[in-house]
Amino acid sequence: MAAKKKATRKTGRKSPAIGKGAASTGAPAVNLESGPPQTSGSFGIETTGRMIVTFLDPSKAGVKGALAAMKNQAGVSRVSHARDFGAAFSMAEAETSDALVFDELGIAVMTGTPDQLSAMESFAPSGSANVIVEPEYMNFAFPEGLDDDLGERPESGESPPPAADALGVPSLAYLRGYRDALDQLVRSLSGGPGPAGAAAASFDATAASFADTATSTWGLKATKVLSAKTNGSGIKVAVLDTGFDLNHPDFVGRTVQTGSFISGETVQDGNGHGTHCIGVSCGPVNPGLGPRYGIASGAQIFAGKVLSNAGRGGDAGILAGINWALQNGCQVISMSLGRRVQQGEAPQTNYQTAGSRALAAGCLIVAAAGNDSNRPFVTIPVSSPANAGTIAAVAAIDRFLQVASFSNSGINPNGGEINFAGPGVDVHSAWPIPIRLRSISGTSMATPHVAGIAALVASEKSTFRGLQLYQELRRRARRLALPAADVGNGLVQV
Repeated sequence: MAAKKKATRKTGRKSPAIGKGAASTGAPAVNLESGPPQTSGSFGIETTGRMIVTFLDPSKAGVKGALAAMKNQAGVSRVSHARDFGAAFSMAEAETSDALVFDELGIAVMTGTPDQLSAMESFAPSGSANVIVEPEYMNFAFPEGLDDDLGERPESGESPPPAADALGVPSLAYLRGYRDALDQLVRSLSGGPGPAGAAAASFDATAASFADTATSTWGLKATKVLSAKTNGSGIKVAVLDTGFDLNHPDFVGRTVQTGSFISGETVQDGNGHGTHCIGVSCGPVNPGLGPRYGIASGAQIFAGKVLSNAGRGGDAGILAGINWALQNGCQVISMSLGRRVQQGEAPQTNYQTAGSRALAAGCLIVAAAGNDSNRPFVTIPVSSPANAGTIAAVAAIDRFLQVASFSNSGINPNGGEINFAGPGVDVHSAWPIPIRLRSISGTSMATPHVAGIAALVASEKSTFRGLQLYQELRRRARRLALPAADVGNGLVQV
């Protein structure tokens, strides 16, 4: 999300409320911290050929008027509404209609003929017909970039990464492992953080380090989950990802609502990423094997499949998942997904608006900042959709409370600041059977820590919803002596 100069979501800054006028009229909302929204850039990893249409007036009359203008100018006549399908909604509707409207968000995906799409482009720069038109991008569970393996560490029994390619050039994974080994050696000899954080203990001057034990993972200790007053009961948490292993033994007896927004695929997780994230955010207190790894064990789980088993999905499916979560009254939405953005690129209007309208509905969206960096050599801006000013962006830290080498940073001046940091290195959680449990790394793993803790806080504070819930999380965060661009308000805490 944004750089310091725009003061869009910065550590310790006063957070203005989103005005009622903005929520009711559909006007662009201010960011979680402060500052105006920015229009979207056009750079992306991959586009789908479809368009995302944001209605600036989300009222029924406003959407109706905009659709009429779209029909007159671009021949958009076959329009479907997600609300008309209820639980039977399928993304296949987007393939049979000129436009599919997500009514909770006041946003639509347009799948028209080349002539229709070309005609719609004239709306984009002017905002005429009270709409903003943007291309639909592809998003990934393992964002492409310098750390496209999501920083995974090999499990016991797995083969280590190759040391070099066919030409003898050392691989990135090998170099990372070599660097991490040196850092670990320095830490063990010095009894504290490694070189990158030698002068960067927390503000309370504690040289903290954490480790997995027989009873719980290091992340639950670092975030004080073990001393939580509640278990998240009464709170609905939507995890929008690659789905969920409905047969996982650690979740027997739990109520799990499901929805798939990937055509031709059920919610059953054929990837593993979604199951891992649900495990962290909402896993059990007493799993059948190994230490506790879950946070909001009493929360109701909403597993939305917005990425395929290959870990890919367009903006339309993600927005459909957000729309579904709001229809079901979810108070927290967790999204460990995204696409790499260009330096200087502003957030997409559709995600900025979706985040704003979610906040107005009493729901906080948290999203992964991305894993494209290769610190200390390369630092990459916060990914989309986490770079939207109305969505909380989460960075990853290790058990020494240092920034993970792959974690992206809030270096873009037009949107893209970090809001929180969460445990994101060697995170142990659920994995589809027969593997059952696995430890992996990434801002994807840090994000469900924030989501799960948000559920605990929302359960403890029954009136804290949306922006107020975000402000309470910010108040409780442990300030770290690290740049706000890297860790935002600090380490999320119960």
